[in-house]
Amino acid sequence: MILSKLSILNYKNIAEATLELSPKLNCLIGRNGVGKTNVLDAVYFLSFCRSMHTSVDSQVMRHEADFFMIEGTYEPYRSYESYETHTADGANSSDALTISCGMKRGTKKHFKRNKKEYKRLSEHIGLIPLVVVSPNDTMLIDGTGEERRRLMDMTIAQYDRSYMEALGRYNKAWQQRNTLLKLEDREPDPDVMAILEEQMAQEGETVYRKRAAFIDELTPVFQHYYQVISQQHEQVALRYVSHCQRGPLLEVIQRDRAKDRAVGYSLHGVHRDDLEFTLGDHPMRREGSQGQNKTYVIALKLAQFDFLKRTASHTTPLLLLDDIFDKLDAHRVEQIVQLVSGSAFGQIFITDTNREHLDQMLQNASFDYKIFEVDDGEVRLKVENLKLKVES
Repeated sequence: MILSKLSILNYKNIAEATLELSPKLNCLIGRNGVGKTNVLDAVYFLSFCRSMHTSVDSQVMRHEADFFMIEGTYEPYRSYESYETHTADGANSSDALTISCGMKRGTKKHFKRNKKEYKRLSEHIGLIPLVVVSPNDTMLIDGTGEERRRLMDMTIAQYDRSYMEALGRYNKAWQQRNTLLKLEDREPDPDVMAILEEQMAQEGETVYRKRAAFIDELTPVFQHYYQVISQQHEQVALRYVSHCQRGPLLEVIQRDRAKDRAVGYSLHGVHRDDLEFTLGDHPMRREGSQGQNKTYVIALKLAQFDFLKRTASHTTPLLLLDDIFDKLDAHRVEQIVQLVSGSAFGQIFITDTNREHLDQMLQNASFDYKIFEVDDGEVRLKVENLKLKVES
């Protein structure tokens, strides 16, 4: 998909902005804290019905305002030449897609597709696939298993709605079992426990199979991207770890019911799944330098992009790159730029604090781009390069 126009009102520190966007590369330049990432967050919101930084919708509303609204106009991804012709003759009106979200303070948000409000927000997830690479991604390496499970869940959810339904049923049964395990005045009803454990096992094994298939397909693509960016300097691996690998999940859950009762929560199940990241034969979190860690998560996200491109809605995802060049040497930056500017990637958004850095990267660019300057919530177009053609 191509986001051709983005309108923002009262979103975080952005009072008002309307951006006519490049179908290939959009660069947002400015000091730290002026609102560059907030523009990316608005784009993210239109794909996932929420901010990438908070699940509390009222927190994205500008402090002085009593409402916010964001709206995006999307078009099918095509070559730049056909995109330009399509736009000039007005023929894009029939296949353009408008997504909007508005919210008044103290009320719930209203999320609409072509002015028709969704009954369930889950119906929207996956329509506009998106991958974001940000400084927070280092939590995939340094953080808990929850961060790595979220990576799997957010990817699979964009192409397999049945996955989220199974995960939702699993989570409900798991939480209900935990409630019973915490009872202090009496023993849990064994029949109810058995029902909940059977549901956890049934839905959990579905979740496991889908996660395992995803990781099996993702891993070689991830390793390819890492090798390209590092120029063959390091070997990395990715391994999925789950209690389902110990045998039938129902047996695994039931055999430690007494221990679960003692601690007051479920020790086994797919809610404890994890991914092991390694550099050579050693854990990435212990061995990796800042540059290697950043290369690892960027390669992982580019592989995620490649996977979604082949599965989610049969369309090219949007790619958001938020301040990704910090801590990387010039050779790795050059490899990343060459990768994402190629025909395999569609529309891209990049933020950076260094205008000279981007000018150097784009001086020999053979693709369409626009550079926007951001300052205290104001977004202005500074450079527009429309001389070229983006191949689909």
